[in-house]
Amino acid sequence: MKKFLVLAVLALAVTACKVSYTASGADIEPDVKTISVEYFPNYAPLVQPNLSQNFTEALKDIFITRTNLSLVSREGDLQFSGSITGYSVTPIAAQANETAAQSRLTITVKVIFKNIKHPEKDFEQSFTRFADFDSSEALSSVEDALIETINAELTENIFNRAVVNW
Repeated sequence: MKKFLVLAVLALAVTACKVSYTASGADIEPDVKTISVEYFPNYAPLVQPNLSQNFTEALKDIFITRTNLSLVSREGDLQFSGSITGYSVTPIAAQANETAAQSRLTITVKVIFKNIKHPEKDFEQSFTRFADFDSSEALSSVEDALIETINAELTENIFNRAVVNW
């Protein structure tokens, strides 16, 4: 009888505690159910036409695939807004003939994050990532792949900052 009582108490204790960790390592409180991501306009001096749409969708995708949150068009429990503030190509490695051997594509995004249920977790921060490419290649031939890589890194960093407490 004592064993049954101990097992019953343990089972009750385990079911009473609710921790909301996901396989991605996200620590999302049980009362947070929705997310909204506003369109991130491109205010960088050099504008790439598809960057805003690609980045906004990549940010939505990482939360949809890695959490159980529902995407809503506005006023989610977690809210993301901001803008793309930097998009630049710079030479990074000089050769003997004073030309660049490699170039770097850099993207900076300003993010405003609001956690409506837990406002102590709100933040406003800029995130910057880059990818290098051979200068003998035209940017137009590698740009889409570089943007995809950079967007993946940016959204991973934003995801970690917003919901992974490490």
